[in-house]
Amino acid sequence: MKIIATILISYFAILSAHGADPKTNWMNNCMQCHGPDGSANTPMGKAVNAKDLTKAQIQSSFTDAQATAAIKDGVTKDGMSKMSAFGGTLSDEEIKALVAYVRTLKK
Repeated sequence: MKIIATILISYFAILSAHGADPKTNWMNNCMQCHGPDGSANTPMGKAVNAKDLTKAQIQSSFTDAQATAAIKDGVTKDGMSKMSAFGGTLSDEEIKALVAYVRTLKK
């Protein structure tokens, strides 16, 4: 029994060290504006004119480096915050995985 408990504790410690998976991070941080599917068809998404990440044209309008910077540093336009910064919340690895997840939303 002790061995199983030790293994489980070690397993969960490893998982927490790597952070949440990208879909969980999406649901926790991005879904309010971009929606569960990335279409930005949410009240908040409409209010801030969030990008519809399901559209190929939108996806091709930014590089992975630009998406990384937007997630990490946030987005402002005309002095107004359009997207919160998540660099203080998400690790660089989580942000990289989130960018890869965003690319899967394209239809």
